[in-house]
Amino acid sequence: MSNPLRIAMLGVDNPHGAGWRDLLLNVPGRATLTTLVPGYGGNTTNLEERYADLPRHDSVEALIDAGGIDGAMVCLSNQEGVEAIEKLAAAGIPVLAEKPVVGSVADGQRVLDAVTSAQIPFQTGYMWRYDDCTNRLRDMIADSRFGKLISIEMNFVTSDVRRRGASHYLFDPQISGGGFFNWLACHYLDLLLYVTGESVVGVTARADNFGVSDIEVEDGGVAIMDLQCGALATFVGGYWIPRWAGEAHWTIRGSERWVRWDPGREDTGGALDIHGPQPQWYAMEDVYNSPVNDTSGYGGSLGVSLLNDWFDCIEGKVDACRNTAQSMFNTISLIETIYESSKQARRVDCQIG
Repeated sequence: MSNPLRIAMLGVDNPHGAGWRDLLLNVPGRATLTTLVPGYGGNTTNLEERYADLPRHDSVEALIDAGGIDGAMVCLSNQEGVEAIEKLAAAGIPVLAEKPVVGSVADGQRVLDAVTSAQIPFQTGYMWRYDDCTNRLRDMIADSRFGKLISIEMNFVTSDVRRRGASHYLFDPQISGGGFFNWLACHYLDLLLYVTGESVVGVTARADNFGVSDIEVEDGGVAIMDLQCGALATFVGGYWIPRWAGEAHWTIRGSERWVRWDPGREDTGGALDIHGPQPQWYAMEDVYNSPVNDTSGYGGSLGVSLLNDWFDCIEGKVDACRNTAQSMFNTISLIETIYESSKQARRVDCQIG
């Protein structure tokens, strides 16, 4: 049996940092955290005691010079992460980068170029690509079970900025590059491209601060996206709930069926309510409940699948992860197009995906 992969973590105090470290505890035979680059000014306020004695470095250069790692988890801000990924890639070190990875298309191009040039195993934190219901929807579309695809309606609303702290760097446009669309809506925008397999060819959007918190980035908005096949995709969401809570669902409609995906349905790991056509006397109705996800760590079993995909890539068992540098670039391109459409108050033509 081979030794566990030695993983470095850059960015101890990332909002999901503790979740990523907890996730690694689920794969003790495959990987272990061996080195830290705290980032965020050297802060380690979130660090668990089990990792307190790990070797630390104050820069990416020092980490690379020290050697002895098989991969690096980059959980830095959008502002800091780009240069770190470039240096790691140039050194031939595999990278897992927390989403959205970058805050602009320009920085996305830098990461794409670095990863492509170095040909390193690369993974991002878009773990919904590993969800059971997500992949069943993807298979339904690929298998033409929807008939002609008509619309994809996405909704995602979560706790407001007051619960999160308006002074956090996530709400600083110079550091993050954007607000809700950049940090949270990115999951569903990435999934739209993944699940449908379609390109987005036009965007009409409004991104703004609709709530009561005084922040310099949007707290939510709406986007209407035209797909290459002629279908319509809509997204509505924001930091709009005055408590710690969340609401999320999709409805996909086609000429031959419609399906509602409820990722947070109680006592399930997500549910699909499937409504088929009525060809003659009997209309198909079905409910698919995914198994409960009770795995610890960020994303639970989805996160474990994401990690194992990256480890397989590092070990040469697969050619590429399900998330790629190109898919990351496509997602940030879509986010930036949403911002452009909102700023110009008009539809913006594009070719993304």
